[in-house]
Amino acid sequence: MIIQKTTQPRIHNFDPKNFTFGNDFIDHMLICEYENGKWGEPKIMPYGPLGFTPAMMGINYGQACFEGMKAYKDKNGDVFLFRPEKNFKRINKSAKRLAMPEISEEIFMEGLKALVDIDRDWVPYGEGTSLYLRPLIFATEEALKARIATKYMFAIVATPVKNYYSEPISVKIADYYSRSASGGVGSAKAAGNYAAAFYPTKLANEEGYEQIIWTDDNTHEYFEESGTMNVFVRINDTIYTPPVSEKILDGVTRDSFIQLAKHNNIEVKDEPISVKLVLEAHSKGELKEVWGVGTAVVTNVFKALGYKDKKYNLPDLKEEESFSLKLKKQLVGIQTNEAEDPFGWRIKVEKKY
Repeated sequence: MIIQKTTQPRIHNFDPKNFTFGNDFIDHMLICEYENGKWGEPKIMPYGPLGFTPAMMGINYGQACFEGMKAYKDKNGDVFLFRPEKNFKRINKSAKRLAMPEISEEIFMEGLKALVDIDRDWVPYGEGTSLYLRPLIFATEEALKARIATKYMFAIVATPVKNYYSEPISVKIADYYSRSASGGVGSAKAAGNYAAAFYPTKLANEEGYEQIIWTDDNTHEYFEESGTMNVFVRINDTIYTPPVSEKILDGVTRDSFIQLAKHNNIEVKDEPISVKLVLEAHSKGELKEVWGVGTAVVTNVFKALGYKDKKYNLPDLKEEESFSLKLKKQLVGIQTNEAEDPFGWRIKVEKKY
């Protein structure tokens, strides 16, 4: 690995008490280029612009995927990653679906650890804060022809972040637009998935909802995801979540929530959730919670569901009554080294560079 450290660090100009989500980037980035059928040597270098043209195939034909993950700092100043092996496997699953070359475990894992180690001062400490890491693969070949590209770049950039949503949100249950379709790329973290979601979300925003609960493309009768999150529903004391499929992203936070719930002897049903089931549970007073989970948000509790022209308010549970908040507290405790890690999820980033 080539390491070229910046001679003009910006960390001293960063205010850890006054920043917005995703707008400040750390001093370094990792890049690795693919050409002639193989990946080259990864390089950590000062963060900044790269030279591409509008004819870059990743822009024109959408061969681009990414991951979202975080690094956390504890009270002793030690830095930890959370289940990075899951992100490594998933980025390669996405790359394969988009006909892009898979990245090696050595380049991904060692590059990730080295980058976080070098810029560990950028990892904020405090409730709700972390360093958001964005590994990505995209086609860089300069050609205007609809085919599989021959040149790619793997990169990792990072930005300090705090809570994505500060309050519970209202979500609209989709009855026309879909996030993904059978045989499509819903299970991949393809960049185009997010672009396609922006317009329907904008329409929901205009109706007073912050996000959407996506439903199946065929009947719009079953929950799939919510915005950029996996979705959970609590009916009485049972948690339901849609099963992972070719249309639903295999979320790392989703899997962690399921394992934590079972660890707490909470019943979890990994099965399809119908809109009808949810609305009937609401009418009976049995719908206790609906929430989304993901790397950026960790957990976001919903205060209301919108369906057709009707709004359904959800119970405002106290923390000790809420499964979602209880599980979030446990998960964050593991991530930030404030609690025991019975699953072996937390990986310390050793000081090397």
